[in-house]
Amino acid sequence: MPWSPVTVNDQKTEFVALAGQANANMSELCRRFGISRKTGYKWLGRHEQHGPAGLEPLSRRPRHTPGRTAEALEAQVLEVRQRHPAWGGRKIAHVLLRDQGVRLAPSTVTEVLRRHGCLADTPPGSGRAWQRFEHEAPNDLWQMDFKGHFATDRQRCHPLTVIDDHSRYNIVLQAMAAERFEPVQAALLQAFFRYGLPRRINTDNGTPWAASGMDALTRLAVWFIRLGIELTHSRPAHPQSNGKDERFHRTFKAEVLGTRRFRDLDDAQRQFDPWRRIYNHERPHQALDMQTPAQRYRPSVRSMPRVLPPIVYAADTLVRKVQYGGWVDLQGRQLRLSAGLRGQYVAFRPRRDEDGSFDILFCHHCLGQVDLKAMK
Repeated sequence: MPWSPVTVNDQKTEFVALAGQANANMSELCRRFGISRKTGYKWLGRHEQHGPAGLEPLSRRPRHTPGRTAEALEAQVLEVRQRHPAWGGRKIAHVLLRDQGVRLAPSTVTEVLRRHGCLADTPPGSGRAWQRFEHEAPNDLWQMDFKGHFATDRQRCHPLTVIDDHSRYNIVLQAMAAERFEPVQAALLQAFFRYGLPRRINTDNGTPWAASGMDALTRLAVWFIRLGIELTHSRPAHPQSNGKDERFHRTFKAEVLGTRRFRDLDDAQRQFDPWRRIYNHERPHQALDMQTPAQRYRPSVRSMPRVLPPIVYAADTLVRKVQYGGWVDLQGRQLRLSAGLRGQYVAFRPRRDEDGSFDILFCHHCLGQVDLKAMK
């Protein structure tokens, strides 16, 4: 019979004891224990040399493993991992080849990390296949959002993030005290002067990006229209519309927010800035064929003007200044537009063959139509 997995050592001990007796029949004893004579004599020899310890199971690990990664190479892998705890085998293998000329397969690096307890087990089938969409050139689209706020030792921090859709280049990473128009405008103003103007910026439907009801235009949207930037919004409950910025948030949380502590906003910004440089210029991006975002990004050819150009409307339009609350006067009628237009000039362009009907314009943007005859 075969060795029982539960009492294997007891059976070995019993076999050795019986085989060591005078006049023991080795062949019959081996047959009764279900082992070969070779195995029987092997256990007797081990017991004679090492005593009861010789009956313990021996390691199956080979004495020599020529295919195993050298300790020096493992040390290089672990050194990169220590500096970037969220990086996996692909990124580390790419960086070792790029920066140190060390060629290791990503699977080898992954095995080194796993052997040293650096990787958590991933359940089978946990990965998801995504179909990626990407604009053809840098600055065709920027994605903007606030990363969920978190507590510092002294106050809450609301990180503002802006990502270029084509290159994944991080345009803005700014620690803010609140999600308001003024600090957002200040951060974007600095970005526009450094990187130029994008063609379009996409956000979700929260403040200060979007408004509802009569106030369809926020102050941010009005400013973008003056600059010739299109502002679009994701569909409600569809964060994948801003998927690249959402993915950036995951990386930012894993590599910064989840591993550090911050005293206040200034301390947070001091720690954000060097990580942003690593993300843009050192960290290879799998979706970019292991290029860095900086290798694919180029500043916009559309420069930020020092002074906003004047608004010019055609001669056949009626130009009005928007008052407090978004109100304007048109031929004795009070019309309410968006409060975000306060202080701006809008134009009413008569519609052909429709007496008393006008298109409402702000710069190049059509706000809608109005029919004075239909108004009460």
